[in-house]
Formats: sequence, structure tokens, C-alpha cells
Amino acid sequence: MKQYLEMCQYVLENGDDRDDRTGTGTRGVFGYQTRYNLLEGFPLLTTKKMFLRPIAEELLWFLKGDTNIKYLVDRNVRIWNEWPYVAYTKTPEFQGETMDEFIEKIKTDDIFAGKYGELGPVYGKQWRDFNEEGVDQIQQLVDSLINNPFSRRHIVCAWNPAQIDKMALPPCHAFLQFYVSADKKYLSCQLYQRSADIFLGVPFNIASYALMTEMLAQVCGYQAKEFVHTIGDAHIYLDHFDVVKEQISREVLPTCKLVLNKEVKSIFDFKIEDIKIEDYQCHGKLVGKVSV
Repeated sequence: MKQYLEMCQYVLENGDDRDDRTGTGTRGVFGYQTRYNLLEGFPLLTTKKMFLRPIAEELLWFLKGDTNIKYLVDRNVRIWNEWPYVAYTKTPEFQGETMDEFIEKIKTDDIFAGKYGELGPVYGKQWRDFNEEGVDQIQQLVDSLINNPFSRRHIVCAWNPAQIDKMALPPCHAFLQFYVSADKKYLSCQLYQRSADIFLGVPFNIASYALMTEMLAQVCGYQAKEFVHTIGDAHIYLDHFDVVKEQISREVLPTCKLVLNKEVKSIFDFKIEDIKIEDYQCHGKLVGKVSV
């Protein structure tokens, strides 16, 4: 994961300081690419403690086509909580509940969750029912990878201009393309990410799409080879500078190994217990504030 630390250093040294939507401020560059060899191990960051379970749970949530945080809340995954909570605080029904009280309502009250846990037509919706027109991009992708491996149209797009205004957060990781090697042995993935929070988001994104590549490779009869991460606006929030510098100072440790249940034959059949890592070594936890 040396590539990730080099990106952090490059942005700190060469980025422009700009205002942003959240009011926090960022230092960033436009256009940055890193490449991760999946044949050498799974790219889970080692310079801070990472947890695969929430990463995998979110990916399974996407693949279900779900857009309500209740699925995640019920599994104690908190990564999407801020956006619906902030939206709820702006409604007449808000009674001063804390974030924890809001999440407890999502967990215990299905009617409340249905109304206030919804994020709009975000990733899962676009992946499985693009523009609400019944276009299942994931099923089409699987069929294409198996039946037409050398196609240049192995694409999944989460960016839908017609529905952006209905989304709690427009897709950051917006466009995926997959590539099968000439010998039909290997599968690679390139992600175009329009906006990337380098400290909090990017390590999560790398692991998520590397995992998706591994899962697709298994069910389509390939071996995962490379994850290519292309970023538009690559930025570090100003209040993350200290933790990023701490991270850069840490030694990169050996990569871990991803272990998938080989009995799973469909991308839609994976469950959390089918996804594990082995030999994960890492430094201690680093914390940064989420800018909403």
C-alpha cells in the first residue's frame, strides 16, 4: 500500500487549498491514479487499523439494490448514518434527537426507518435498476464477462444525471470498467471516482472494489489481477492533516490474504460469512471527522 502513502504525500506537497461544499476546506489535486496488484495480496491498508466487515456489508447492500440504511444499521455499520440524520434534523418531526437516538429509531421502528432511513436512488438502485427502468447492470456485467470476455463494454455506472437531485449524496465512486486478459485467466477493474476523501474514504473504496473484483472473478471463472483507481478530485480535508502525516510516518506492513467461500457461484449469493481475511497486520487506529 505504498502507492496510497505516496498519494497522501503528493497531495500534501502539491495540492491546492480550496473551499468545499461541507465548509471544512480541502487540499487536493485533480487527476491521480494508483494501481494495486491483487495477485500479491488484498489491498487492505496496514498503516491504520481497518475492518473488512463494514466494507463487505456495504458492498453486499449495494448488490442487493438496497438504498435504506436500516440494512446497515441492523448490522452495526455506521458509514451512511450522517446523511439521513442531517436530513431528518431539517424536518418538522425532529424533536432534538441525538444521532444515537435517531439510529435506535431506525433500528426499532420500521415505519420511521422507511421514511427517514432512505437515501434515494444511490448506488444499489442504479446498479440493479438503473433510472428505475429495470436495467440490472450487475447481471448484465456478469453475463457479459462470461459470454463476451473481450468486450470493451464491461461497465457499471452509478452516475445518473436524471436522479442526482433525489440522492442523499451523489455517487463519488461513479464508473466501473472491467477487463479480461488475453488468455482469459485474469479479471481487472478500473474505478473512476469523481471525488475522493483520501484519509477516510479512499482506503475503504480500494478494499471495496478490490473485493468486488475478487467476487466477480470467482463467479465468472477468472482470477482477480489488478485494481486501478483513477480519481478526479483527490483531496485531504484540512482537519485531517495531522492524522495523514502520522499515517505517512508509519511503516507499510505485508498485505493480507482474502479468502472467499469457493462454494458461492452467484455474485448475489455471497453472505458476510463467505468473506474473510487472513494474516492481517496493521498499525493502530487513526480517527478523523466525517465532513457532511
